[in-house]
Amino acid sequence: MTALPAGSAGAEMRRWSRFSPLHRWGRAGTYVMVATALVWSVRTIEVIPEFLADAPEQTVDLFARMWPIDWSYWGRATRAGLIETLHTATLGTLIALALAVPVALLASVQVTRDSALNALARLVLVSSRSVNSLIWALLFVAVFGPGALAGTLAIAFRSVGFIGKLLAEALDEANAGPVEALVAAGAPMRAVLLKAYWPQVQPSFWSVALFRWDINVRESAVLGLVGGGGIGVALEAAMSNLYWDQVGLCLLVIFAVVIATEVVTGLLRSRII
Repeated sequence: MTALPAGSAGAEMRRWSRFSPLHRWGRAGTYVMVATALVWSVRTIEVIPEFLADAPEQTVDLFARMWPIDWSYWGRATRAGLIETLHTATLGTLIALALAVPVALLASVQVTRDSALNALARLVLVSSRSVNSLIWALLFVAVFGPGALAGTLAIAFRSVGFIGKLLAEALDEANAGPVEALVAAGAPMRAVLLKAYWPQVQPSFWSVALFRWDINVRESAVLGLVGGGGIGVALEAAMSNLYWDQVGLCLLVIFAVVIATEVVTGLLRSRII
């Protein structure tokens, strides 16, 4: 083993550093950029200190207006809106599954060996995910008018990108052995999909479907704020009329439904997968 030089030269060589000078400058630059972005964002959104200081008091006052809850609003509007919300989320998820499966097959490079079709399918998936459900609802309300149809289509078109992307990734990660064996035996494409791919992606498919339905129930609850039907219509009516006791009932029902769907999807996932 070569001995280190004596004196200051040896001490310099024995000094240990976790990061190189380039890494240290890079980390310092990152911290400066993050701090600059934070300050710029705070100044851009124009936070008013007076409103910020008064926010806790206003929040307490708002919740105080919601109590006691107006339970009579349940039979007048909330119950029908809740049923419509569940129907919107369920039908929208089913439509999304029917549309996402063929797009996912085209997006998977292991199933479809055409780069042009892969790119086109991925463009469809990205376009679906890049537009929020509320924006989709506004577009369909402009076309079909306000109601559950616009909300259902908004949920469906928003969900296609989510389901299709995850299903395409599951297809790409499938074991190629069974696929090659069936192809070598001369099996048609339908048999390859059903016997080689489907058994491998089935757990992911049901998991994604249940998870997306859970998300859609939550999103459907607020689509009524822009005319998409559901319990959001009752919530919007109560807020517009400043009936905060009715608003409290709508929020309580939405919270209960979210908890219930979480429990239901968890039980179904444990039984199916």
